[in-house]
Amino acid sequence: MSQTAYYTKEGLQNLKDEIYQLEHVERPKISAQIGAAIDLGDLSENAEYHAAKEIQGIMEAKISDLKNKLAYARLIDESQLDTSKVLALSKVRIKNVKSGFEVTYTLVAENEADLKLKKISIESPIAKGLLGKVVGDIAEINTPAGVTEFKILEITR
Repeated sequence: MSQTAYYTKEGLQNLKDEIYQLEHVERPKISAQIGAAIDLGDLSENAEYHAAKEIQGIMEAKISDLKNKLAYARLIDESQLDTSKVLALSKVRIKNVKSGFEVTYTLVAENEADLKLKKISIESPIAKGLLGKVVGDIAEINTPAGVTEFKILEITR
């Protein structure tokens, strides 16, 4: 069952670009590999043919999955978002109350998450613990190390 996923303009374009790449670049490559394998003869014992068909099946499933995500994708108008509390697409600067360590995360749709870029999924435990909080609030979040308290220092877009 699919559900609505909210995207930034960049994230939605990345999804469309990936679908295009698979359909217009990768699909023809696989078709050519299958054609070349068929030319080799007996398909029952043709490892190249079977490998190419398996890759084709995986790729077609991925295209279908991405198109399904696109069908339920909704673009978020960032200019209309409230910055008084933590919401999707909020950039939140938090401080670990115990260690004093500060970090800034942007809360994004699950498929836009990239920890290297400090973009965490709205479905992650940290993001869920921050949602709805305002500057100055303490969020108690279950982490692998146990319950950790984070203070909300700043919310921006």
